[in-house]
Amino acid sequence: MRRLFYDIETSPDVVLAWRTGWKEKIDYQNLLKERAIICIAYKWEGSKDTEVLTWDKNQCDKAMLQKFSKVLSGADECVGHNIDKFDWPWIKTRCLFHSITLPPIKTADTLQWSRRYYYFNSNRLDYIATFLGIGCKVKTEFKLWKEVLLNKSQKSLDTMKRYCAWDVVLLEKVWEKLQILCPVKTHAGVLNGHEKWSCPRCASDKVLKWQRHVTAAGTEQYKMKCRECGGYYRISNTALKQYNERNKEAA
Repeated sequence: MRRLFYDIETSPDVVLAWRTGWKEKIDYQNLLKERAIICIAYKWEGSKDTEVLTWDKNQCDKAMLQKFSKVLSGADECVGHNIDKFDWPWIKTRCLFHSITLPPIKTADTLQWSRRYYYFNSNRLDYIATFLGIGCKVKTEFKLWKEVLLNKSQKSLDTMKRYCAWDVVLLEKVWEKLQILCPVKTHAGVLNGHEKWSCPRCASDKVLKWQRHVTAAGTEQYKMKCRECGGYYRISNTALKQYNERNKEAA
């Protein structure tokens, strides 16, 4: 499994406005400078290294996105917090602007997991990481974005790179905690050439038949438990027959 964790930091639009306020309407014709992606931090599952790509000295994100497109092409699955509604649409929009081709990707969104399968007081990455005793995000202020965008401060950009990189480290740790009780997006066992009865999370074939289960439609399934990662999952009756045949041959 080639699982990629990533996060992005983006710049705000620069606009002309007659006044400020929550209910003020600012037309797109007031744009002075379009928003863009400042940096992308990413790491591969299990790797100790976190890489950070940034826009160029002219604050253009094209070269960065070209590099990241090649990184994405090697991923079986991409993980992010709010990746489905924020990071990935942002990347697609900026790549469309620069006429950059992107590979199709499969995503796992930890924000959607936290909303659907858990009941936290907050679904923010910082809260979940703190709640689980993993750590917390680096504290930043909006001034950091202003320094990067308006003053082109290299010191502030370096701070933002560290902030983004640490977010990715937290992301992987949060994913490790949440994924054990969430459905898998990619069957790791099948991906590695194993049978469907193998563990979909860690690809191990050291699994046990746990109990019989019948769906609402009357289809027979079996709950399995992995000895390696401790996770539970279900397999079809056909996959169970293959599992039983393997055990008979091994005996």
